[in-house]
Amino acid sequence: MTENAPGALLVIGSGLKLYREYIVRPLAERARKADLRLVLINNIRPTWQHEYFDDITVANVFDHQVLAATARDLARRYRVAGVMCWDEPLVMPAAELAAEFGVPGLSLPGVRGCRDKHDCRTRLTAAGLPQPGFALVLDLDQAHRAAARIGYPVIVKPRALGASMGVTLAADERELAAAFRIAHEASLVGDEPYRGGALIEGFADGPEISVDGAVHRGEYLPMFLARKSTGLPPFFEETGHLVDAADPLLRDRELLDTLATAHRALGVENGITHAEVRLTAAGPVIIEVNGRLGGDLIPYLGQLATGIEPGSVLFDVATGQRPDLAHARDGVVGVRFGYPDHDCVVRAVTVPEQHPGLVLAAPMAVPGTVLRLPPGGYIARHSFVICAAADLPTCEQRLDTAAAAVVLDADRVDPPPLGTRLVMPAGLLDVDA
Repeated sequence: MTENAPGALLVIGSGLKLYREYIVRPLAERARKADLRLVLINNIRPTWQHEYFDDITVANVFDHQVLAATARDLARRYRVAGVMCWDEPLVMPAAELAAEFGVPGLSLPGVRGCRDKHDCRTRLTAAGLPQPGFALVLDLDQAHRAAARIGYPVIVKPRALGASMGVTLAADERELAAAFRIAHEASLVGDEPYRGGALIEGFADGPEISVDGAVHRGEYLPMFLARKSTGLPPFFEETGHLVDAADPLLRDRELLDTLATAHRALGVENGITHAEVRLTAAGPVIIEVNGRLGGDLIPYLGQLATGIEPGSVLFDVATGQRPDLAHARDGVVGVRFGYPDHDCVVRAVTVPEQHPGLVLAAPMAVPGTVLRLPPGGYIARHSFVICAAADLPTCEQRLDTAAAAVVLDADRVDPPPLGTRLVMPAGLLDVDA
Protein backbone atom coordinates (compact mmCIF):
# COMPACT_ATOMS: atom_id res chain seq x y z
CA MET A 1 0.00 0.00 0.00
CA THR A 2 1.33 3.43 -0.94
CA GLU A 3 1.24 6.27 1.60
CA ASN A 4 -1.50 8.10 -0.28
CA ALA A 5 -3.62 5.04 -1.12
CA PRO A 6 -7.38 5.67 -0.93
CA GLY A 7 -9.29 4.15 1.96
CA ALA A 8 -11.61 1.25 1.16
CA LEU A 9 -14.17 -1.12 2.61
CA LEU A 10 -13.57 -4.67 1.37
CA VAL A 11 -16.72 -6.76 0.79
CA ILE A 12 -16.42 -10.54 0.34
CA GLY A 13 -19.29 -11.67 -1.91
CA SER A 14 -22.28 -9.48 -2.77
CA GLY A 15 -25.09 -12.02 -2.89
CA LEU A 16 -28.24 -12.01 -5.00
CA LYS A 17 -29.68 -8.66 -6.04
CA LEU A 18 -33.12 -9.67 -4.79
CA TYR A 19 -31.73 -10.83 -1.46
CA ARG A 20 -28.96 -8.30 -0.74
CA GLU A 21 -29.32 -5.05 -2.70
CA TYR A 22 -31.21 -3.45 0.20
CA ILE A 23 -28.04 -4.01 2.30
CA VAL A 24 -25.58 -2.79 -0.31
CA ARG A 25 -27.44 0.44 -1.15
CA PRO A 26 -27.10 2.20 2.26
CA LEU A 27 -23.64 0.69 2.69
CA ALA A 28 -22.51 2.38 -0.53
CA GLU A 29 -24.08 5.69 0.55
CA ARG A 30 -22.27 5.61 3.91
CA ALA A 31 -18.97 4.69 2.27
CA ARG A 32 -19.13 7.58 -0.19
CA LYS A 33 -19.99 10.07 2.54
CA ALA A 34 -16.92 8.86 4.43
CA ASP A 35 -14.75 9.14 1.30
CA LEU A 36 -14.14 5.39 1.25
CA ARG A 37 -14.10 3.19 -1.85
CA LEU A 38 -16.41 0.18 -1.79
CA VAL A 39 -14.37 -2.75 -3.13
CA LEU A 40 -15.88 -6.16 -3.92
CA ILE A 41 -14.39 -9.61 -4.40
CA ASN A 42 -17.11 -11.65 -6.09
CA ASN A 43 -17.40 -15.22 -7.32
CA ILE A 44 -18.99 -14.39 -10.68
CA ARG A 45 -19.12 -11.63 -13.25
CA PRO A 46 -20.91 -8.61 -11.75
CA THR A 47 -24.07 -7.05 -13.17
CA TRP A 48 -26.16 -4.95 -10.76
CA GLN A 49 -23.17 -4.50 -8.46
CA HIS A 50 -21.56 -1.88 -10.75
CA GLU A 51 -24.01 0.75 -9.49
CA TYR A 52 -22.67 0.47 -5.94
CA PHE A 53 -19.07 -0.79 -6.00
CA ASP A 54 -16.06 1.27 -7.08
CA ASP A 55 -13.80 -1.72 -7.78
CA ILE A 56 -14.83 -5.33 -8.45
CA THR A 57 -12.51 -8.33 -8.73
CA VAL A 58 -13.83 -11.72 -9.86
CA ALA A 59 -12.18 -14.64 -8.09
CA ASN A 60 -13.11 -18.02 -6.65
CA VAL A 61 -14.04 -16.82 -3.18
CA PHE A 62 -14.74 -20.39 -2.06
CA ASP A 63 -11.06 -21.23 -2.50
CA HIS A 64 -9.81 -19.54 0.64
CA GLN A 65 -6.21 -19.33 -0.54
CA VAL A 66 -7.28 -17.59 -3.75
CA LEU A 67 -9.53 -15.27 -1.74
CA ALA A 68 -6.72 -14.33 0.66
CA ALA A 69 -4.25 -13.68 -2.17
CA THR A 70 -6.80 -11.49 -3.97
CA ALA A 71 -7.55 -9.51 -0.81
CA ARG A 72 -3.84 -8.97 -0.12
CA ASP A 73 -3.34 -7.69 -3.65
CA LEU A 74 -6.15 -5.18 -3.13
CA ALA A 75 -4.64 -4.18 0.22
CA ARG A 76 -1.51 -3.10 -1.65
CA ARG A 77 -3.64 -0.66 -3.67
CA TYR A 78 -5.99 0.52 -0.91
CA ARG A 79 -5.86 1.34 2.78
CA VAL A 80 -8.36 -1.24 4.05
CA ALA A 81 -10.61 0.45 6.62
CA GLY A 82 -12.97 -2.48 7.11
CA VAL A 83 -13.85 -5.99 5.93
CA MET A 84 -17.39 -7.34 5.75
CA CYS A 85 -19.16 -10.50 4.66
CA TRP A 86 -22.72 -11.80 5.00
CA ASP A 87 -22.37 -15.21 3.34
CA GLU A 88 -22.08 -18.23 5.69
CA PRO A 89 -19.36 -20.19 3.80
CA LEU A 90 -17.14 -17.08 3.76
CA VAL A 91 -17.39 -15.63 7.27
CA MET A 92 -14.27 -17.43 8.52
CA PRO A 93 -11.85 -16.25 5.80
CA ALA A 94 -13.38 -12.75 6.03
CA ALA A 95 -12.70 -12.64 9.78
CA GLU A 96 -9.17 -13.90 9.22
CA LEU A 97 -8.56 -11.11 6.70
CA ALA A 98 -9.96 -8.50 9.11
CA ALA A 99 -7.51 -9.71 11.77
CA GLU A 100 -4.64 -9.68 9.28
CA PHE A 101 -5.42 -6.12 8.15
CA GLY A 102 -5.92 -4.91 11.72
CA VAL A 103 -9.52 -3.73 11.29
CA PRO A 104 -12.62 -4.50 13.42
CA GLY A 105 -13.97 -8.03 13.01
CA LEU A 106 -15.59 -10.94 14.80
CA SER A 107 -12.14 -11.98 16.16
CA LEU A 108 -10.58 -15.34 15.35
CA PRO A 109 -11.98 -17.07 18.48
CA GLY A 110 -15.34 -15.46 17.75
CA VAL A 111 -15.64 -16.64 14.17
CA ARG A 112 -14.53 -20.18 15.12
CA GLY A 113 -17.16 -20.31 17.84
CA CYS A 114 -19.79 -19.21 15.33
CA ARG A 115 -18.70 -21.51 12.51
CA ASP A 116 -17.97 -24.68 14.53
CA LYS A 117 -21.17 -25.83 16.22
CA HIS A 118 -19.31 -28.25 18.50
CA ASP A 119 -16.95 -25.53 19.66
CA CYS A 120 -19.95 -23.25 20.22
CA ARG A 121 -21.71 -25.86 22.39
CA THR A 122 -18.52 -26.48 24.38
CA ARG A 123 -17.94 -22.80 25.13
CA LEU A 124 -21.55 -22.00 25.97
CA THR A 125 -21.70 -24.96 28.35
CA ALA A 126 -18.46 -23.84 30.02
CA ALA A 127 -20.00 -20.37 30.45
CA GLY A 128 -22.85 -21.90 32.48
CA LEU A 129 -25.59 -21.35 29.89
CA PRO A 130 -28.36 -23.98 29.67
CA GLN A 131 -27.39 -26.32 26.85
CA PRO A 132 -28.59 -29.72 25.64
CA GLY A 133 -26.30 -32.72 25.99
CA PHE A 134 -24.05 -33.04 22.97
CA ALA A 135 -21.26 -35.12 21.44
CA LEU A 136 -19.18 -34.97 18.28
CA VAL A 137 -19.09 -38.46 16.74
CA LEU A 138 -17.17 -39.94 13.82
CA ASP A 139 -19.16 -43.12 13.14
CA LEU A 140 -22.51 -44.74 13.79
CA ASP A 141 -21.32 -46.77 16.80
CA GLN A 142 -20.23 -43.57 18.52
CA ALA A 143 -23.53 -41.97 17.54
CA HIS A 144 -25.52 -44.79 19.18
CA ARG A 145 -23.52 -44.51 22.41
CA ALA A 146 -23.87 -40.71 22.48
CA ALA A 147 -27.61 -40.78 21.83
CA ALA A 148 -28.15 -43.41 24.54
CA ARG A 149 -26.27 -41.21 27.01
CA ILE A 150 -28.05 -37.98 25.99
CA GLY A 151 -31.50 -39.55 25.67
CA TYR A 152 -33.92 -39.63 22.74
CA PRO A 153 -35.13 -37.73 20.80
CA VAL A 154 -31.87 -36.26 19.52
CA ILE A 155 -30.89 -33.78 16.85
CA VAL A 156 -28.25 -35.01 14.39
CA LYS A 157 -26.48 -32.31 12.38
CA PRO A 158 -23.31 -31.48 10.44
CA ARG A 159 -20.68 -29.64 12.42
CA ALA A 160 -20.49 -26.50 10.29
CA LEU A 161 -23.24 -26.04 7.68
CA GLY A 162 -26.03 -23.46 7.51
CA ALA A 163 -29.68 -23.31 6.49
CA SER A 164 -30.53 -26.48 8.49
CA MET A 165 -28.83 -28.62 5.82
CA GLY A 166 -28.48 -32.20 7.02
CA VAL A 167 -30.26 -31.51 10.33
CA THR A 168 -32.64 -34.32 11.37
CA LEU A 169 -34.67 -35.28 14.44
CA ALA A 170 -34.19 -38.93 15.46
CA ALA A 171 -36.69 -40.45 17.87
CA ASP A 172 -34.99 -43.83 18.33
CA GLU A 173 -32.06 -46.04 17.28
CA ARG A 174 -33.60 -46.91 13.92
CA GLU A 175 -34.07 -43.28 12.98
CA LEU A 176 -30.61 -42.42 14.29
CA ALA A 177 -28.90 -44.57 11.65
CA ALA A 178 -30.58 -42.68 8.80
CA ALA A 179 -30.05 -39.32 10.50
CA PHE A 180 -26.32 -39.95 10.98
CA ARG A 181 -25.88 -40.89 7.32
CA ILE A 182 -27.74 -37.74 6.22
CA ALA A 183 -25.67 -35.44 8.44
CA HIS A 184 -22.39 -37.10 7.51
CA GLU A 185 -23.06 -36.92 3.77
CA ALA A 186 -24.27 -33.32 3.98
CA SER A 187 -21.09 -32.30 5.83
CA LEU A 188 -19.00 -33.31 2.82
CA VAL A 189 -20.07 -30.18 0.88
CA GLY A 190 -18.81 -27.88 3.65
CA ASP A 191 -15.38 -26.59 4.63
CA GLU A 192 -12.76 -29.35 4.71
CA PRO A 193 -11.84 -29.12 8.44
CA TYR A 194 -15.45 -29.89 9.40
CA ARG A 195 -16.27 -32.73 7.01
CA GLY A 196 -17.33 -36.15 8.22
CA GLY A 197 -19.14 -37.42 11.28
CA ALA A 198 -21.97 -35.57 12.98
CA LEU A 199 -22.94 -33.62 16.06
CA ILE A 200 -25.49 -35.37 18.31
CA GLU A 201 -27.56 -33.08 20.55
CA GLY A 202 -30.46 -33.39 22.91
CA PHE A 203 -33.67 -31.89 21.52
CA ALA A 204 -34.47 -28.50 23.04
CA ASP A 205 -38.25 -28.42 22.72
CA GLY A 206 -40.06 -25.12 22.30
CA PRO A 207 -40.78 -22.32 19.79
CA GLU A 208 -37.75 -21.15 17.82
CA ILE A 209 -36.75 -17.54 17.30
CA SER A 210 -33.77 -15.74 15.81
CA VAL A 211 -32.21 -12.46 16.88
CA ASP A 212 -30.03 -10.34 14.63
CA GLY A 213 -27.72 -8.17 16.69
CA ALA A 214 -24.70 -5.93 16.36
CA VAL A 215 -21.57 -6.33 18.48
CA HIS A 216 -19.40 -3.29 19.14
CA ARG A 217 -16.19 -3.85 21.10
CA GLY A 218 -17.79 -6.87 22.73
CA GLU A 219 -21.06 -5.10 23.61
CA TYR A 220 -24.08 -7.02 22.31
CA LEU A 221 -26.83 -4.82 20.80
CA PRO A 222 -30.02 -6.59 19.62
CA MET A 223 -31.62 -5.20 16.45
CA PHE A 224 -34.70 -7.27 15.67
CA LEU A 225 -36.25 -10.64 16.49
CA ALA A 226 -37.94 -13.10 14.14
CA ARG A 227 -40.33 -15.90 15.05
CA LYS A 228 -39.57 -18.90 12.86
CA SER A 229 -41.79 -21.50 11.17
CA THR A 230 -40.33 -24.84 10.08
CA GLY A 231 -41.67 -27.77 8.10
CA LEU A 232 -40.94 -31.09 6.37
CA PRO A 233 -40.30 -33.10 9.57
CA PRO A 234 -38.10 -34.83 10.66
CA PHE A 235 -36.11 -32.11 8.89
CA PHE A 236 -36.12 -28.43 9.79
CA GLU A 237 -36.66 -26.50 6.57
CA GLU A 238 -37.37 -22.87 7.40
CA THR A 239 -40.71 -22.02 5.80
CA GLY A 240 -41.24 -18.49 7.11
CA HIS A 241 -40.42 -15.75 9.61
CA LEU A 242 -42.34 -12.97 11.38
CA VAL A 243 -40.74 -9.77 12.71
CA ASP A 244 -42.67 -7.55 15.12
CA ALA A 245 -40.92 -4.28 16.00
CA ALA A 246 -42.73 -4.32 19.36
CA ASP A 247 -42.09 -7.99 20.16
CA PRO A 248 -42.06 -8.24 23.99
CA LEU A 249 -39.12 -10.66 23.81
CA LEU A 250 -36.92 -7.72 22.82
CA ARG A 251 -37.42 -6.53 26.40
CA ASP A 252 -37.08 -9.95 28.04
CA ARG A 253 -34.15 -9.64 30.44
CA GLU A 254 -33.48 -13.39 30.65
CA LEU A 255 -33.25 -13.69 26.86
CA LEU A 256 -31.09 -10.58 26.46
CA ASP A 257 -28.72 -11.66 29.25
CA THR A 258 -28.42 -15.11 27.66
CA LEU A 259 -27.53 -13.60 24.29
CA ALA A 260 -24.99 -11.20 25.79
CA THR A 261 -23.36 -13.99 27.80
CA ALA A 262 -23.18 -16.22 24.73
CA HIS A 263 -21.40 -13.57 22.69
CA ARG A 264 -18.90 -12.95 25.49
CA ALA A 265 -18.26 -16.68 25.83
CA LEU A 266 -17.61 -16.99 22.10
CA GLY A 267 -15.29 -13.99 22.09
CA VAL A 268 -17.18 -12.05 19.41
CA GLU A 269 -15.74 -8.53 19.28
CA ASN A 270 -17.22 -6.58 16.34
CA GLY A 271 -19.77 -7.50 13.70
CA ILE A 272 -23.34 -8.60 13.15
CA THR A 273 -24.58 -11.99 14.32
CA HIS A 274 -27.67 -14.10 13.77
CA ALA A 275 -28.49 -16.09 16.93
CA GLU A 276 -31.02 -18.94 16.91
CA VAL A 277 -32.78 -19.68 20.19
CA ARG A 278 -35.32 -22.20 21.47
CA LEU A 279 -37.76 -20.95 24.10
CA THR A 280 -37.93 -24.03 26.32
CA ALA A 281 -39.82 -24.59 29.56
CA ALA A 282 -36.49 -24.14 31.38
CA GLY A 283 -35.75 -20.83 29.63
CA PRO A 284 -34.05 -19.70 26.43
CA VAL A 285 -31.50 -22.12 24.96
CA ILE A 286 -29.02 -20.91 22.35
CA ILE A 287 -29.07 -23.30 19.38
CA GLU A 288 -26.29 -21.54 17.48
CA VAL A 289 -24.74 -18.15 16.83
CA ASN A 290 -23.88 -17.32 13.22
CA GLY A 291 -21.23 -14.72 12.44
CA ARG A 292 -23.28 -12.92 9.81
CA LEU A 293 -26.63 -11.31 9.08
CA GLY A 294 -29.61 -13.63 9.01
CA GLY A 295 -30.63 -15.25 5.75
CA ASP A 296 -34.14 -15.79 4.40
CA LEU A 297 -34.64 -12.02 4.01
CA ILE A 298 -34.93 -11.66 7.79
CA PRO A 299 -32.82 -8.46 7.83
CA TYR A 300 -35.13 -7.03 5.14
CA LEU A 301 -38.16 -7.83 7.30
CA GLY A 302 -36.38 -6.17 10.20
CA GLN A 303 -35.66 -3.07 8.13
CA LEU A 304 -39.28 -2.80 7.01
CA ALA A 305 -40.63 -3.37 10.52
CA THR A 306 -38.22 -1.23 12.55
CA GLY A 307 -36.54 1.18 10.12
CA ILE A 308 -33.09 -0.10 11.13
CA GLU A 309 -30.93 -0.39 7.99
CA PRO A 310 -28.66 -3.46 8.26
CA GLY A 311 -26.31 -2.03 5.62
CA SER A 312 -25.76 1.12 7.67
CA VAL A 313 -25.20 -0.96 10.82
CA LEU A 314 -22.66 -3.07 8.94
CA PHE A 315 -20.80 0.08 7.98
CA ASP A 316 -20.67 1.22 11.60
CA VAL A 317 -19.39 -2.00 13.13
CA ALA A 318 -16.90 -2.59 10.31
CA THR A 319 -15.39 0.86 10.85
CA GLY A 320 -15.36 0.67 14.66
CA GLN A 321 -18.40 2.85 15.40
CA ARG A 322 -21.21 2.08 17.82
CA PRO A 323 -24.40 1.86 15.70
CA ASP A 324 -27.62 3.74 16.47
CA LEU A 325 -30.34 1.08 16.69
CA ALA A 326 -33.30 3.30 17.56
CA HIS A 327 -36.51 2.22 15.81
CA ALA A 328 -37.85 4.57 13.15
CA ARG A 329 -40.90 2.38 12.46
CA ASP A 330 -43.25 0.15 14.44
CA GLY A 331 -44.76 -2.58 12.27
CA VAL A 332 -45.10 -6.30 11.67
CA VAL A 333 -43.64 -7.91 8.53
CA GLY A 334 -43.38 -11.58 7.55
CA VAL A 335 -42.15 -13.83 4.79
CA ARG A 336 -43.51 -17.18 3.62
CA PHE A 337 -41.58 -19.53 1.31
CA GLY A 338 -43.26 -21.84 -1.18
CA TYR A 339 -42.12 -25.48 -1.26
CA PRO A 340 -43.28 -28.22 -3.65
CA ASP A 341 -45.00 -31.33 -2.31
CA HIS A 342 -42.39 -33.58 -3.96
CA ASP A 343 -39.18 -33.43 -5.97
CA CYS A 344 -39.89 -31.74 -9.28
CA VAL A 345 -38.68 -29.89 -12.37
CA VAL A 346 -40.18 -26.41 -12.53
CA ARG A 347 -42.13 -25.36 -15.60
CA ALA A 348 -43.34 -21.98 -14.32
CA VAL A 349 -44.04 -20.09 -11.11
CA THR A 350 -46.72 -17.40 -10.89
CA VAL A 351 -46.90 -15.08 -7.88
CA PRO A 352 -49.60 -12.56 -6.92
CA GLU A 353 -49.04 -8.96 -8.01
CA GLN A 354 -51.58 -7.36 -5.69
CA HIS A 355 -52.83 -8.55 -2.34
CA PRO A 356 -53.79 -6.97 1.01
CA GLY A 357 -50.56 -6.00 2.77
CA LEU A 358 -48.36 -7.49 0.04
CA VAL A 359 -44.91 -5.89 0.01
CA LEU A 360 -43.11 -8.20 -2.39
CA ALA A 361 -43.65 -11.54 -4.10
CA ALA A 362 -41.18 -13.27 -6.39
CA PRO A 363 -40.37 -16.63 -7.96
CA MET A 364 -37.21 -18.31 -6.67
CA ALA A 365 -36.86 -20.93 -9.39
CA VAL A 366 -36.65 -20.43 -13.15
CA PRO A 367 -38.08 -22.95 -15.64
CA GLY A 368 -35.95 -26.09 -15.73
CA THR A 369 -34.84 -25.84 -12.10
CA VAL A 370 -34.83 -29.17 -10.24
CA LEU A 371 -36.17 -28.77 -6.70
CA ARG A 372 -35.23 -31.56 -4.30
CA LEU A 373 -36.66 -31.93 -0.82
CA PRO A 374 -34.59 -33.25 2.12
CA PRO A 375 -32.56 -35.36 2.34
CA GLY A 376 -31.84 -35.27 -1.40
CA GLY A 377 -31.67 -31.47 -1.40
CA TYR A 378 -32.39 -28.40 0.70
CA ILE A 379 -33.91 -24.93 0.33
CA ALA A 380 -36.20 -26.31 -2.40
CA ARG A 381 -38.15 -23.06 -2.65
CA HIS A 382 -40.09 -21.99 -5.69
CA SER A 383 -41.29 -18.59 -4.40
CA PHE A 384 -41.74 -16.21 -1.51
CA VAL A 385 -44.29 -13.64 -0.42
CA ILE A 386 -43.72 -10.78 2.05
CA CYS A 387 -46.64 -9.08 3.79
CA ALA A 388 -46.94 -6.25 6.31
CA ALA A 389 -49.63 -5.43 8.87
CA ALA A 390 -50.23 -3.57 12.11
CA ASP A 391 -50.34 -6.76 14.20
CA LEU A 392 -49.20 -10.40 14.14
CA PRO A 393 -52.56 -12.14 13.53
CA THR A 394 -53.35 -9.91 10.55
CA CYS A 395 -49.87 -10.40 9.11
CA GLU A 396 -50.14 -14.19 9.43
CA GLN A 397 -53.55 -14.15 7.74
CA ARG A 398 -52.23 -12.04 4.88
CA LEU A 399 -49.27 -14.38 4.43
CA ASP A 400 -51.60 -17.39 4.33
CA THR A 401 -53.77 -15.93 1.59
CA ALA A 402 -50.87 -14.50 -0.43
CA ALA A 403 -48.99 -17.81 -0.31
CA ALA A 404 -52.13 -19.65 -1.40
CA ALA A 405 -52.25 -17.44 -4.50
CA VAL A 406 -48.86 -18.71 -5.73
CA VAL A 407 -49.17 -21.21 -8.61
CA LEU A 408 -46.44 -23.79 -9.26
CA ASP A 409 -46.43 -25.67 -12.58
CA ALA A 410 -43.95 -28.55 -12.30
CA ASP A 411 -43.27 -32.14 -13.32
CA ARG A 412 -42.62 -34.71 -10.63
CA VAL A 413 -39.24 -36.47 -10.58
CA ASP A 414 -37.89 -39.33 -8.49
CA PRO A 415 -35.65 -38.58 -5.50
CA PRO A 416 -31.93 -39.15 -6.10
CA PRO A 417 -30.54 -42.60 -5.15
CA LEU A 418 -29.17 -42.99 -1.62
CA GLY A 419 -25.55 -41.95 -1.43
CA THR A 420 -25.80 -39.36 -4.22
CA ARG A 421 -23.40 -36.54 -3.39
CA LEU A 422 -25.26 -33.47 -2.20
CA VAL A 423 -24.80 -30.25 -4.18
CA MET A 424 -24.62 -27.01 -2.20
CA PRO A 425 -27.88 -25.12 -2.93
CA ALA A 426 -27.48 -21.84 -4.82
CA GLY A 427 -29.73 -20.19 -2.25
CA LEU A 428 -27.23 -20.94 0.51
CA LEU A 429 -24.26 -19.70 -1.49
CA ASP A 430 -26.36 -16.61 -2.24
CA VAL A 431 -24.75 -15.74 -5.56
CA ASP A 432 -26.36 -14.73 -8.82
CA ALA A 433 -26.61 -17.45 -11.42
